[in-house]
Amino acid sequence: MGDGRWRTAGNALMRVVVVWAVSTLTMLVLAGLLPDFQLQSDDGDSITKIAFTAAWGAGAFGLLSALVWPVLVRALLIVPALVLGMLVFFLNGSLLLVALRLIPDGRGAANPETAVVVAAAMSAVASATSTALAVRDDNAYRRRLSRLADRRRRRSGAGSRRSGPPGTVFIQLDGVGHDVLARAAASGLMPTVAHWLAEESHRLTPWRTDWSSQTGASQLGILHGSNHDVPAFRWYEKETGEVMVSSRPASAIELQRRAIARTHDGGLLTLDGASRGNLFSGGADQLALVLSMAARLGKGRRSRAGYFAYFADPANAVRTALSFAAEVCREIGQSTRARIRKDTPRIKRGGLYPFIRAFATVVERDVVVTAVIGDMFAGRTAVYADLVAYDEVAHHSGPNSRDAQKVLARLDRSLALIVKSAEHTPRRYRIVLLSDHGQSPGETFAGAYGLTLKDLVRAGCGLPVPRRAQRTRSGSEARDAVRIALHRRPAEEGEAEHRAKPSDPVVLASGNLGLISFPDIEGRASREQLDRSRPALLGTLANHPGIGFLLVRSERHGSLVLGRDGAEIPLSELTDGEGPLAPFGPGAAAAVRRTDTFPHVADIMVNSMYDRSTGGVHAFEEQIGSHGGLGGEQSRPFLLWPADLPAPVGQGEELVGAEQVHAVLRRWLRESTGPQIPLAVPTSAAGGADEADDTDGTFRAAG
Repeated sequence: MGDGRWRTAGNALMRVVVVWAVSTLTMLVLAGLLPDFQLQSDDGDSITKIAFTAAWGAGAFGLLSALVWPVLVRALLIVPALVLGMLVFFLNGSLLLVALRLIPDGRGAANPETAVVVAAAMSAVASATSTALAVRDDNAYRRRLSRLADRRRRRSGAGSRRSGPPGTVFIQLDGVGHDVLARAAASGLMPTVAHWLAEESHRLTPWRTDWSSQTGASQLGILHGSNHDVPAFRWYEKETGEVMVSSRPASAIELQRRAIARTHDGGLLTLDGASRGNLFSGGADQLALVLSMAARLGKGRRSRAGYFAYFADPANAVRTALSFAAEVCREIGQSTRARIRKDTPRIKRGGLYPFIRAFATVVERDVVVTAVIGDMFAGRTAVYADLVAYDEVAHHSGPNSRDAQKVLARLDRSLALIVKSAEHTPRRYRIVLLSDHGQSPGETFAGAYGLTLKDLVRAGCGLPVPRRAQRTRSGSEARDAVRIALHRRPAEEGEAEHRAKPSDPVVLASGNLGLISFPDIEGRASREQLDRSRPALLGTLANHPGIGFLLVRSERHGSLVLGRDGAEIPLSELTDGEGPLAPFGPGAAAAVRRTDTFPHVADIMVNSMYDRSTGGVHAFEEQIGSHGGLGGEQSRPFLLWPADLPAPVGQGEELVGAEQVHAVLRRWLRESTGPQIPLAVPTSAAGGADEADDTDGTFRAAG
């Protein structure tokens, strides 16, 4: 035992010496390459003296990075996340300047700009050297993880290692459809998933979304057990005149409040849970990159503390920044090649999009994965994390594109890292992989027909239409997450228009699902009212080749589904396989009927056409991979669970709707943790959220 400790200590000391030596060599090389960086006096020094100076400077920089850096990052958590990521370079450069001042006789000097470059290079080289040494040592990585786990166990006073009931980690691969995952595993693109399926350690099944096949509805249902009255990604509420947007923090926290009030339950994660990278908290007390919490002031800001675990290591910040820059260049190169090849369908991918993509595929991924690993070493009972990288790239490049496939491969590597880490955690973890929806390919509605849905609606209403089709702003969770990270308020889409002209229709898009509301008509407009005030509108929409069907309310016949050539069927009589819903497959009629009961269903709900031969739809936004309505793979996400858990549904049954997925996940958690405590009374918007954050994150019964 004693010899083992001495050997371990000797190996650790040897790694420190090697990293120090490599850092010293790096500093010497940089001093030779950069004219504004010197390690000698003005009169010149011997090679030995210069080497000693470099060793002193490298040692001082390494020591400052280890001792001072974590304190600096924690103190700066009040600044926006992306600003912190950029500030990392300047802080790192400042530490180097301090280290150079500690060199005897003032032999080290650099201007501030050069110090930033030198510090970044040294941090990157030191990190790479440490990683290489750990790889060379067969058990170094295992020992490090084991020590971390044992240290946490001793602090918590827990029993023997990996004792007690297992924890559960839910990893959501945003936008990855069942068939996309199956193909990626079969082709070797995702070897971790392929191994699970080949070894039969996990089982895979599709599930069917609600009509609103998008993250807001699905994740709210999965985490909070109710997505009632979420008809789309964005919708207009007449009584307040507000446009609700699922990825807008103010809307997200209101949707969370409504779900809690409806279920009287805090959410899936109320018992020792962590929510990472999600729209909603799920009732967790540990939060990082959770949009519904980003709208709050004061204590809500502590949700950004999830950045600390990542940025506390300057090498992480440097590595992520370099990967961020590489991803921006990769996107510019890929979009340029797509234009040169004249790929179709294709949309514009310039402006800020390369940076938004890099945030989703690099920054968000790195921070979330690191947070999940930290949660497992902390022994938390339930963790739910969303990785949005594939969804963001598939919107712009297509769900089956090479760009999207490369993202899947990188996500699999992140998954493999989580799996490897789980081997060393203080408790056993079951890893459940799932998605919130898929994506369906297809040319945009505007690209196919030369006008947007809004233009078509205005034409049907007899209103002026622009000569050139205007772009419809694309919805994106990553886009709003970037705005929140920069402390910028998300754009208020749609509100200025209908406030300026209350008689104009409000036309909103959620993928291939369109919502049309008329602010000048109180309550839900009827077919008869629309025929009197806008007699050409419904016929114009229903007979357009890019539209599959409409849902409207009739005063005489109840809700109706309208299609081409005068097709008109009462919703109560509609069954799958007939009428305008025939191409959309099983469950379409039930999904439409459920949405029809929502208080905030739009006056006219519009679903684009669906081509069964190609699986294509027409998004009403600027997306060539879309989701939000019915049609194709967007409505067919997946659930991949450990084989030692019971099947989610019985033999021959189908898993339908996000609320049923919540029930399945809750049942799996209850097996190991026991029942969670429901709310006794609904909470207010602010009170419920503050209560969750001010206590231990659970929603306790009152009285």
